[in-house]
Amino acid sequence: MTIAAPTPARLDACCAPITGGVLDEVSAEALARTLKAIADPARLRLLSMIAAHEGAEACVCDLTEPLGLSQPTVSHHLRLLMEAGFLTRSTRGRWAYYRLVEGSLGRVAGLLAA
Repeated sequence: MTIAAPTPARLDACCAPITGGVLDEVSAEALARTLKAIADPARLRLLSMIAAHEGAEACVCDLTEPLGLSQPTVSHHLRLLMEAGFLTRSTRGRWAYYRLVEGSLGRVAGLLAA
C-alpha cells in the first residue's frame, strides 16, 4: 500500500488563516505572570471572598478561617495578588485590609482577547 505525498494545494486547504489579533511577546509574558498569580485555588478563593465583601474590601482577619490557612500563608497569597495588580492594601490599627482593584479581573479577559 502506498500513501500519496500531500500536495501544496492540500496543505493550504488544511490551514485556517489567522483572523484575529495575536499576543506579542511582551503581552504574553504579562499575561503569564498574571495567570500565574491566580493559578492557585486559595488565591482564586481569596479574590472571590474579597469581591463578595461589602465594598470589595476585607480584613485579613476575616479571610484566614474560611480558607483554613494560617495568617502568614494567607498574607503570602495576598501579597502575590497585590504584586499582580489585583488588590491594594491599607492598614487600620494592627489589621491589614485588602481591596479588589476595580477592573483587575476584566483586565485578564482583555489580555486574552488582545
